[in-house]
Amino acid sequence: MRNLSQRLVAGDAPVAVEMPQASLFALPEKVLQFGTGVLLRGLPDYLINKANQKGVFNGRIVVVKSTDGGDITAFERQDGLYTVGIRGIEDEETIERNVVCAAISRVLSAKSQWAEVLAFAAAPELQVVISNTTEVGIQFAPDDIRQDTAPSSFPGKLLAVLYTRWQAFGNDPSKGLVIVPTELIPANGTQLEKILLELAHRNQLESEFIDWLETANTCCNSLVDRIVPGLPDADAHQQLTEELGYQDDLLTMSEAYLLWAIEGDARVREVLSFHSTDKGIFIQPDINQFRELKLRLLNGTHTLSCGLAFLSGFATVRAAMEDKAMAGFISNLMLADLLPGIPYPVDEKIAQRFAMQVLDRFRNPYIEHRWLAITLNYSAKLRMRVLADLLHYYERFGKVPQYVALGFAAYLLFMRATEQHNGKWHGELHGESYSIEDSQAGYFANLWEKHADEPAEVVHEVLANETLWEHDLTQLPGFANRVTYFLHQLLEVGGHAAVKACFISKAAVS
Repeated sequence: MRNLSQRLVAGDAPVAVEMPQASLFALPEKVLQFGTGVLLRGLPDYLINKANQKGVFNGRIVVVKSTDGGDITAFERQDGLYTVGIRGIEDEETIERNVVCAAISRVLSAKSQWAEVLAFAAAPELQVVISNTTEVGIQFAPDDIRQDTAPSSFPGKLLAVLYTRWQAFGNDPSKGLVIVPTELIPANGTQLEKILLELAHRNQLESEFIDWLETANTCCNSLVDRIVPGLPDADAHQQLTEELGYQDDLLTMSEAYLLWAIEGDARVREVLSFHSTDKGIFIQPDINQFRELKLRLLNGTHTLSCGLAFLSGFATVRAAMEDKAMAGFISNLMLADLLPGIPYPVDEKIAQRFAMQVLDRFRNPYIEHRWLAITLNYSAKLRMRVLADLLHYYERFGKVPQYVALGFAAYLLFMRATEQHNGKWHGELHGESYSIEDSQAGYFANLWEKHADEPAEVVHEVLANETLWEHDLTQLPGFANRVTYFLHQLLEVGGHAAVKACFISKAAVS
C-alpha cells in the first residue's frame, strides 16, 4: 500500500479523505513549534492547516523535537503530512471526517540540528511560537543559552531563539514574536515569561535585549481542550488504513470538539489571524471564563458523577449517557447546579453553548472514558473543582443544590473501603473489589468502620472536616441533611435505583 506523501496528495484523492491543495506546500514558514505530540497535531496544527486551506494566515510550521528518533523519521517519509481522523458528536450529529494536514513543513532535532533551528530564528517571516512540552516543560533550569548545543530546558531553548533573533534584527519591535504555550498549567504564558526574564538575567544578557524581550514579544496565557488519543488500536488502525487507501504512520485520531482560548490584544489577533476560521478559537483579554467553564462544567460534572455512575453499574461515560436516568442526572447536575454556581462572571450564551458541547462529548461513541479512572484523587478533585461552586451556589440561592448533594452522597459511599491489599484500599460492589486511589482512603476506611451503622455520623464528620474542605460544610443550611437522605437511599436501593428514586422523582428534590 502507498505511503502518505506529497506525490500521493497530487494524485487522485481517496473519497474518504479531505486532501490539502498543492499550493499549501509553497507557503512561507511562519511558526516555530516545540513538540511533535498528538495534541499539537490534533489542535493548533490542524487549525493552522484549516486556515491555510481558506487562504487565511498562509504560513507553515517548523517543528523542533527535543531528541532524535521516534516519529521524526515518519515526518521525513511522509513529507510532514499526517491524517487527523475526527470522530464525535456535534450538535447531536455524528461527525466522521478524515483530514490530511499540510501545516508542518519540516521537523528539526534540537539535539543534532540546533544550528538549523537558530537559523530559522533569524528568518524575517517567523511570527509565532507554539509549545506543548508537558506540564513540567515550563520550569526554570540554569541553562547557558550561548553554547553551540541546545539548552536542556524548553525555556532555555526559547530564550536562545529569541536572543538569536534580537542579534539578527536588533531592537526592531516588529520582529518580536507572539508566543503561545499550550502546556496545561494555569497562567502558562505568564509563567514562561517570568522564567525567560530570570534566565536572561542569569545569563547576563544585554539590557537592550531584555528590554526588547519584554516589550516586543508577547507570551500569551492559553487554554487548550481536545481529546486526541493519537493512533487507534491495531484493528481499528488497519480498518481505517484500508478505508483511506494509504499507509499513515502519524495517523492521529481526535474528538470533534476543540477549544483554544488565547489571552491577547489586537496585535495578537492580527498575528494569529487563523482564529477567524474556527468557532473554537477565542482570543480575548481575559480567558479565565473558559478555564472556569472547563473546571466547573466538564471536570466538576465528571467528579460529581463518577461515584454515582460507577455504583450504578456503568463502566464508561458513554454507557452512562445511554441510560435515560443517569444521563438526566448528569445533564441537570451541570445545568441546574454547577452552571449557576460558577464563582466567576461568565457570558451566559458562551456558558450554555459550552455545556451543550460537554454533553455531546460525554455521548461520543468513539471515546471510552472509564468512571473508575475518573475517581483517581476523588477527594482533592472535589475540593478543587466543586467546592467554590457549591459555596457560590449557596451565596446566590441560599438553598441546597440537589444534584450536588446526591453526588456527594455517592462519593461518601464509594469511599467506603472494605479491605486493604499491599497498602492500597479497596471497596466492594456486588461482590467484586474495586480500587480506591485517594490519599484520604485510610481516613474513610476508619470512619466507616467507626460508624458502620450510622451513615448520618459519617456525613457529619466528613462535611465538618475543614482539613478536607477548608470550610465546615455542615454550616450550609440543609446540605448535611440532604446528603444524609441521599446516602440512605443509596444504601437501601443501590446506585441506579437511587438515581431514579432520588433524582427523577420530583418529590425527592422538592
